[in-house]
Amino acid sequence: MTTPPDASSTSLAERLGVRAVTATVKSVETLSPSLAAVTLSVPDIAIAGVPGNDVMISIAKLDGSLARRRYSVRSTNAEESTVTFWVTTHHDGLASEWLRSATPGAQTDLVGPRGKIVLDPLADWYLFVGEISALGAFYNLAEAIETPGKAIFIVEVPEATDIVTTSFDSGLGVTGIFIERQGRAPSDAEGILRGLAAFEFPEGHGHAYLFGEFSQIKAAKLALLDRGLTEDQISSKAFWRQGKANQDHGEPDKTSDS
Repeated sequence: MTTPPDASSTSLAERLGVRAVTATVKSVETLSPSLAAVTLSVPDIAIAGVPGNDVMISIAKLDGSLARRRYSVRSTNAEESTVTFWVTTHHDGLASEWLRSATPGAQTDLVGPRGKIVLDPLADWYLFVGEISALGAFYNLAEAIETPGKAIFIVEVPEATDIVTTSFDSGLGVTGIFIERQGRAPSDAEGILRGLAAFEFPEGHGHAYLFGEFSQIKAAKLALLDRGLTEDQISSKAFWRQGKANQDHGEPDKTSDS
């Protein structure tokens, strides 16, 4: 039996002008040593919005209060009324721990859709840069690209066995550059920057999407601005920050360390 969303979730959704629903875990599937797919049944898949959007997942803390974590959607299935997220398993986080250990039938509140990042309809090519936590969001966005078009992925993974691929429309030009972390800290941008240095911009108008660890995407954005992309051509979102827990509203701490 599905219970109604918590009153705080309903109130938050009303303030934000979005929806609040109770979601039920349908399945948890291991994709790689560092990545799992969690599929939730929902009463209305409109909660997921469009590619690039995310939802807030409510998780109970030890003191009984609710914390919320934001997760970008990997995919939706209208016929089955499900929403799938790709969740990393290589770090300890409140929501990732709950999601990867959840059993079918477990329930949680979702509030959404959230976020302002969507696919740029005017771009000729799309660049997706980040670490493994962003892979599901990247694939969701890329699957929405109209053909002909180009999708380029520069993604850092903990190890080679974490390279998870998918299929795209045959008319889409796809390039994948996967970088093994090789013991570097997740906040170390060296691998991502080397991948960017090896990439030449295609002809035409491009748009870059930078998702993942805070320090990595900050460094990647500066590198792309130095190479001539404008602020309007770059969409960035920090999912998490190494060494700092996300705040209760779901966003990472963005204050300076200095």
